[in-house]
Amino acid sequence: MGPNPHGLEPGMDSNLDWKADMPRLRRAAHFVPGASEKMLLKSLALPADALVLDLEDAVTPDQKDDAREEIAGWLRDVDFGRQERIVRCNPLDTPWGARDYEATMRTPPDAYLVPKTRGAADLEQIDAMLTKLECEHGHPQGAVRVLVIATETPQGLMNISELASAPRVDGLTWGAEDLSAALGATRNRGDDGQYLEIFRYARHMALLAACAAGVQPLDGVWVDVHDLDGLRAEAREAAQIGFTGKLTIHPNQVEIVNQVLTPSADDIQESRELVAEFERHEKEGRMAFQFRGQMVDAPHLARARNTLERARLAGVD
Repeated sequence: MGPNPHGLEPGMDSNLDWKADMPRLRRAAHFVPGASEKMLLKSLALPADALVLDLEDAVTPDQKDDAREEIAGWLRDVDFGRQERIVRCNPLDTPWGARDYEATMRTPPDAYLVPKTRGAADLEQIDAMLTKLECEHGHPQGAVRVLVIATETPQGLMNISELASAPRVDGLTWGAEDLSAALGATRNRGDDGQYLEIFRYARHMALLAACAAGVQPLDGVWVDVHDLDGLRAEAREAAQIGFTGKLTIHPNQVEIVNQVLTPSADDIQESRELVAEFERHEKEGRMAFQFRGQMVDAPHLARARNTLERARLAGVD
């Protein structure tokens, strides 16, 4: 390999251990505009678990070609360390989509974030393209995963369960802004700052579809980058109802999302105690008993084990 045009340490091999089928830690998945090396450098220093290298909405049409080669170069030359490398390409029905995949698959990312999906046929087309490109470049078959933005079109929302179950998919998220535009809505939040009913429905359906398919549910973006209290409240609600990751668009959002979506010391301790109590009671032939003044049974054990696994992945167990 010749001189590194980006001035960063080559890191192609450093990401190989993060492939395969091991569970992913995705709390903050942070967007990086594809035409900005300056923002990439800042993002590499953030504690984001994943970086979304954006070729779609963050790049103007006249910059698409340059941004595509820039991101392909990042994938080839830049050491991302523990951060997952995700590329958001343009949709295939645009002039840029197919070329985005072709260029970035030379040195493939860990995953693609697929926007503007309408149904399983869109993802099957992407799966076929990725399989062909993996074969052409000698990459392991099926190693590149897919995350889906499932609610940016009305069709996608109506077909959300089939999107979650499509080939390569291991994460599902949602978006209110593009859905607003597609519906002709004048806003997506009410005067109280809460999502209006149709957008709450989209959010909840994304969570349900992801969990039903056994893939990760990621909450959408918080667009008011100055309102960090609002972000914290929304991230906390997301965690309470089952989301395990959230998209971020400003560096100041990453730490907050990570903190909220990482099990606390109290949560970890309680979960350990509960698992131990289940093991003790199971030996006595019981799976329902009182714990800290409440009746618990199998669902509580599953929740405790899930908490401990998330803590393990976050390195706080």
